[in-house]
Amino acid sequence: MALSPARVFAALNAVRPPDQAFPVMEKAVVLGGSVAGLLAARVLADHAECVVVIDRDDLHVTGGRPGVPQGTQLHALLPGGFLQLERLFPGFRDQALAQGAVEAPPAARRSYLDGRLKVVVPDDADSLAGSRPLLEGLIRQQVLRLPNVKTVTARATGLVFDGGVATGVRYDVGGASGVESADLVVDAMGRSSRLSDWLEQGGWDRPAMRRMTVHLNYATALFRRRETNPDLTVVLALNSPRLSSEVAGAAFFAIEDGRWMAMMAGYGDNRPGRTAEDFVRRLRDQFPPEFGEVAGSELLGDVQTYRHADSRRRDFHALARFPAGLVSVGDAVASFNPVYGQGITSAAMQAACLSAYLRSKPDLGVPARHFLDLQRVVVDAAWSTSTSADLALPHVDGPYPRGYRFSSWVSRQIVAATVTDVTTARRFNDVVSMRQHPSSLATPGAVLGALRANRRAR
Repeated sequence: MALSPARVFAALNAVRPPDQAFPVMEKAVVLGGSVAGLLAARVLADHAECVVVIDRDDLHVTGGRPGVPQGTQLHALLPGGFLQLERLFPGFRDQALAQGAVEAPPAARRSYLDGRLKVVVPDDADSLAGSRPLLEGLIRQQVLRLPNVKTVTARATGLVFDGGVATGVRYDVGGASGVESADLVVDAMGRSSRLSDWLEQGGWDRPAMRRMTVHLNYATALFRRRETNPDLTVVLALNSPRLSSEVAGAAFFAIEDGRWMAMMAGYGDNRPGRTAEDFVRRLRDQFPPEFGEVAGSELLGDVQTYRHADSRRRDFHALARFPAGLVSVGDAVASFNPVYGQGITSAAMQAACLSAYLRSKPDLGVPARHFLDLQRVVVDAAWSTSTSADLALPHVDGPYPRGYRFSSWVSRQIVAATVTDVTTARRFNDVVSMRQHPSSLATPGAVLGALRANRRAR
């Protein structure tokens, strides 16, 4: 029987770690110390006697990781992801604040669309603002404190199969080879995951890969923050593709160490903010006054740029044959246009999928179809949200899903209504933050409410 996506979302958003250890295996191996890998390790620690995380970087070194080239860019922790992290790591909020993160309650967040201030504050969920190294570092600290989690600094080179089961991982360290046996292997190797190659080498089919070419260009800069407790900690200003073909939007967050982190984005050949002069000028001239105030502060260091060529999705769930003892999570499954800020929250939701799967007392000797079914609901939701928005970009040329023209019209109506209508804005925020499934925006009541709000606004 097909799973109801809305019910799956509701159940995953209610998942909490078990009150006591619930072992179903002796050892699990996680490939990659990314946020997705760390969150998977946290869940596995409740269900395995030993969890081994293999990564090329030394995970015990503090600060940003070389394996995260986008770590210098602005990252959003959506309210849905924040709630998941607080459940996995009770006290996460207080510890993050102690390390310099800044609270971002609804009243401290401001949003613009095409220069129009959204006059409503419809959300009731708190979040945090901080740099990627701070947030990821705190997650890493929490996971590595667990007594049954250990790390191996090495490069994973392949899988070990016994019939239809993945039973271990091959790795190289310092020129020497080794094998780590496992009852369950979790691929968290990110966008460049080599799992598809390893499956093919082992006689399995490769999953189909979908791509959505977006050619997103990021530029991020740090400014000194004068206010210790600013009234606004998160400000967003997005431009509709039909109104601006040059700058997709900008944002700034209050982060640790008394700094503002400001970001600007463009698509295709548009690379706004590559120099400090251009960055500051555009913030002052092309965005609301709050951005000019930040740009008037002292610039700290150089402008950091990053290019995201495409969104990618590997359809492991669609494979007719898939090894037992193996799952994939995070960007290794799907990486989305980062401008929507779904990465960390999607990883946290997939960790909830893993928790629900392991608490079902699964037979690890058969493929993890229940996990794949749950994960597909999460990935479908994030993928449809981001790619439907990307298809509105003038330089993106499909593929367009069936009914796209009508669905895009509905989406435009809903987005426009978020500027003035509290009910529509709350529904929209719940979907964007992954607390509700996108189907909640497609009901007749939601669409009619948006249409009425837009008519009143006109």
